[in-house]
Amino acid sequence: MTEYTADEMMTVAAARQLRDGTACFVGIGLPSTAANLARATHAPGLVLIYESGCLGAKPDRLPLSIGDGVLADTADAVVSVPEVFNYWLQPGRIDVGFLGAAQLDRYGNINTTVVGGDYTDPKVRLPGAGGAPEIAASCGEVVVVVRQSLRTFTERVDFVTSVGYGSGPGDRARLGLRGGGPRTVITDLGVLEADPATCELTLTRLHPGVTVDQARAATGWPLAVADELATGEPPTADELAVLRALEATKRTAR
Repeated sequence: MTEYTADEMMTVAAARQLRDGTACFVGIGLPSTAANLARATHAPGLVLIYESGCLGAKPDRLPLSIGDGVLADTADAVVSVPEVFNYWLQPGRIDVGFLGAAQLDRYGNINTTVVGGDYTDPKVRLPGAGGAPEIAASCGEVVVVVRQSLRTFTERVDFVTSVGYGSGPGDRARLGLRGGGPRTVITDLGVLEADPATCELTLTRLHPGVTVDQARAATGWPLAVADELATGEPPTADELAVLRALEATKRTAR
């Protein structure tokens, strides 16, 4: 078996969530890596949409930001940012939103704004919202890609940047949110899915070699575990080769 890292397993598992022919609103970082891996392997018809206005981008390297010229150069169309949000995203025309997180709670609420203290005087001020709140609100479903640790998987996020399921069932409808919410969370330990009844994130699949105890130890709340807990397939040699080639492009792009 080819050796691989926990991050590579996470990225491959995230890429496998994306189906060929769907439209995906992509965040920079791990989500962008996973989406481009999917397009280069099992989902060549995946439509990548970036909030800078690039529709159907087909980069031959990993973009360094949403403003990277390779996205516009390879896109089917480049439109204004207001059009991306007002015409494509908010009316529900995008199937999947791919997001990262600095903090995440049991109901899939995301913080990318501040950590510690309060908003005016935080311990850490993060990059902020960007388009994430609209993605979380309006896409058909949301996939979150994030490393799992006590620092990230918190009982309560310090700031709700992007609403998941609020405080539980019914909150999305009450808030008038069109999209389906964070159905799946991919981490370096496994896969969590929102329980249909409680909306709580539940561990449904472990990556090879990971235990339930490890996942629970990296979670800041009592982690629910599915009755039929599965183990995911390790990355194939082809997936690893394509992923590593993509990662290498980040070094050459600089």
